[in-house]
Amino acid sequence: MLTLSQVNKRYPTGDRALTDIELALPRGQVMALIGPSGAGKSTLIRCVNRLVEPSSGSIRLGDTELTRLSGRELRRARRAMAMIFQEYALVDRLTVMENVLSGRLGQVGFWRSFLRRYPADAVTEAFRLLERVGLPHAIDKRADALSGGQRQRVGIARALLQDPQLLLVDEPTASLDPKTSRQIMRLIRELCAERELGAIINIHDVALARQFADRIVGLRAGEIVFDGKPEALNAEILTTIYGEEDWDTQGEVGDEAGAHTPEPATRLALASGGAS
Repeated sequence: MLTLSQVNKRYPTGDRALTDIELALPRGQVMALIGPSGAGKSTLIRCVNRLVEPSSGSIRLGDTELTRLSGRELRRARRAMAMIFQEYALVDRLTVMENVLSGRLGQVGFWRSFLRRYPADAVTEAFRLLERVGLPHAIDKRADALSGGQRQRVGIARALLQDPQLLLVDEPTASLDPKTSRQIMRLIRELCAERELGAIINIHDVALARQFADRIVGLRAGEIVFDGKPEALNAEILTTIYGEEDWDTQGEVGDEAGAHTPEPATRLALASGGAS
């Protein structure tokens, strides 16, 4: 479904963010991007939807070569790639429903959105999605009255209202507690399975990546140094991605009731600077 071939990103300073990236994401697969701060995870995601311009290479979504698009064609292509943000990107003064409906902004246009004149089918689907993400009671709440987990659920519903082919997810659990983080990752995985959506998730928590991703791609200094199944992510590979650490003595994720031993996720976040 999504194919990246020889994708490079070099900034005007000469710094390389991505080097010869080769990836193919099939429909329905959940891929986790892991790696230390500055490894290129966020850059890679933003190159896919052209929020960051790749310096060279090919990025194809289905039959569409994304790197050749501009103007209206690029805006149309972006409708098929929904973004879920670390900081939620909600409008605080708007209600939950209004924030979700903004996912149709690209289809209905600015003025219809500004005047709250959304098509009936969009409103119906927004109600259905809010039910699916567990927020039917919060429809009329302002976004600034929500918890972090609730705000992320609104962001997920808004993304799905675009009816995308691909989800691009940037640190969806960075500001959430361990139990809520697992709930959000589980929800994303379930929704991808229900809709046969491919997803690329930039995530620092390796334990969550292991638990919820179908595939893990490790980046270091802008290059892919691991691409495989979660169970193949052993101590040697973690050292290749993050550097030396006594990975074999790290703890495991706690149970579903919310217990959480801070390692390896916390140690990895500390080792990598806690940002991408």
